[in-house]
Amino acid sequence: MEMLMLKKVVRPLIAALGFVVLAQGAARADESDVKKAVEAFVGSPAVESVARVPYGGLYEVVMKSGELIYTDDKVTFFLDGRVIDTKTRKDVTAVRMAQLSSIDFASLPLDHAIKQVRGNGSRVLVTFEDPNCTYCKRLGKELVQMKDVTLYTFLYPILSPDSTEKSRNIWCAKDRAKAWNEWILEAKTPAAAKCDSAVVDRNVALGQKLRINGTPTLFLADGRRLGGYVPAAELEQQLASVAK
Repeated sequence: MEMLMLKKVVRPLIAALGFVVLAQGAARADESDVKKAVEAFVGSPAVESVARVPYGGLYEVVMKSGELIYTDDKVTFFLDGRVIDTKTRKDVTAVRMAQLSSIDFASLPLDHAIKQVRGNGSRVLVTFEDPNCTYCKRLGKELVQMKDVTLYTFLYPILSPDSTEKSRNIWCAKDRAKAWNEWILEAKTPAAAKCDSAVVDRNVALGQKLRINGTPTLFLADGRRLGGYVPAAELEQQLASVAK
């Protein structure tokens, strides 16, 4: 609801003006004042955090929806864009978004995922996938090329009731990895199967908590998030960048 409100109210103005001007304030605000003013504008307790950044007197505002915007101490405007440090040429916003989207990898309930070990399994990659996701099927063709990796696939059916049914049948299959690969790579419909498939529901709840809004979503062992289809060559580079 907060993200929808922000998009409906703020985004059209930003698109037209580059920023949106709000009511002027007299006194300099601190983080709590900025938070109150932003939430008053949005009309709900939508702010996760507020912090001042060392650029032009701006305040970083992280919304509970995961969005990041900037404002000033008086909340006279919202800026929806990227801050680039001209000295270092670093995209400050991109770095911050990467930090915000990363997770505590150790907290993932890996026993709720389909596990596949290829080669020595020394590298670890987690994916959240909907069985009816087109890009998940494309990703599957990339993942099959990878060696020396342990894959954890969380069934994350968010597209349709059919996705949920397929996820439950795959989870209840005698060989989950085989059922998943046959479907994702060969379009062989998983056979109907019955078991305690509540893990699928728990995966959906977990994904929502992690703000996973689309599939596939991937996580590296250091908690970094990769969104969408990623070619095998790029995955190799990303896995190689994980600190040993």
